Amino acid sequence: MNQQDQNNKIQRRQFLQTMGIAAAGLAFTPLRSQADSETLGFDNGTRELIAYPQKRPLMLVTARPPHLETPFAAFKEGVLTPNDAFFVRYHLPNFPLSIDADQHRLNVTGLVNKPLSLSLKELKGLGNPVEVIAVNQCAGNSRGFAAPRVFGAQLGNGSMGNARWTGIPLKTVLEQAGVKAGAKQVTVRGLDHPVLPATPEFVKALDIDLALSGEPLIAWAMNGKDLPFLNGYPIKLIVPGYFGTYWIKHLSEIEVIDHSFEGFFMKNAYQVPDNDCLCVIAGVAPEKTRSITQLKIRSFITNLSEGQTVPLENTVALQGIAFDSGKGISTVEFSDDGGRQWQATSLGEDLGKYSFREWRATWKPQSKGKVALQVRARNRAGEEQPATNMWNPGGYARNTIETLAVIVV
Repeated sequence: MNQQDQNNKIQRRQFLQTMGIAAAGLAFTPLRSQADSETLGFDNGTRELIAYPQKRPLMLVTARPPHLETPFAAFKEGVLTPNDAFFVRYHLPNFPLSIDADQHRLNVTGLVNKPLSLSLKELKGLGNPVEVIAVNQCAGNSRGFAAPRVFGAQLGNGSMGNARWTGIPLKTVLEQAGVKAGAKQVTVRGLDHPVLPATPEFVKALDIDLALSGEPLIAWAMNGKDLPFLNGYPIKLIVPGYFGTYWIKHLSEIEVIDHSFEGFFMKNAYQVPDNDCLCVIAGVAPEKTRSITQLKIRSFITNLSEGQTVPLENTVALQGIAFDSGKGISTVEFSDDGGRQWQATSLGEDLGKYSFREWRATWKPQSKGKVALQVRARNRAGEEQPATNMWNPGGYARNTIETLAVIVV
């Protein structure tokens, strides 16, 4: 055995120990791991960088189930997030380690005229493939910046990504099954399951109007390639404009029902205050909650990093991204004086209303020292990012104006 093989064997063993699973029959093994780390901008923000199969080194949040955050530097590589940099979020630790795409089936049951059990080939044969470029963002993205801090994975800004998804509309599959009168919702689930009987299954629900709208997609490709295993291979539910909790990986079951589904991950988890801002006074419990649904408008600077030095009186290029739930970005502005004055930016190519929208600007620093750059976006519905922290107990849906400190020298 050569040294490389020996290293791979050691890394595989370390991965299995981390995951807490047996080696017998394991087809899904890591390519490598790294001991490097990245530090996020809040207390206890140091994260180890780990390279799982098909992934570059990503920030490890939890090992079982896999929860990996994208280092923010990846977003300056382009509007489309590379597959190997895309974040990973599982809810339940009993997840598949290998899947035979030829054997995988999508079962459609419930209030339908014809129950279905579709292979991937049969799914692809239902019609011409369609594409949508859409942002997938974890509901808890940026939770680590909540003040006061809240319970849950302490995430930076990297639990999001933008990709070109290829598949067939959910509507096409439901029409093939024939939805009966009285249908109210569809429930969806994948192949991850709880270990303990008392743990709820991860099942989500979409209103029937949304399910039949033609917007949700059952995707088999991401940026022109098969879905990465950890992002849902072989098929994944894409719900453009909605938070990632609805984007079911390894999609296996769809059930049409005549009532509102009240499973744990719809009735108890992913709850936000039932008001327009999804917020309450910090530390106060909301009187009424509802399930989180659509993304909120956000924008970021992507080509500079916190604490980076820039030269005095030289022109500095600024660029970044903005997105919302699908209403469409109309303007992005930046400020270098605490938000007293805002300067316009130029928007890049429009890749679709659910995509990241690139923006660019130039800035000429006028004095030395620390400068807090801010960026804010507005959409075509007139919605704008708030200047102050919007707090809720789950740390969900943060969309406060972002501030990035640089040092002018």
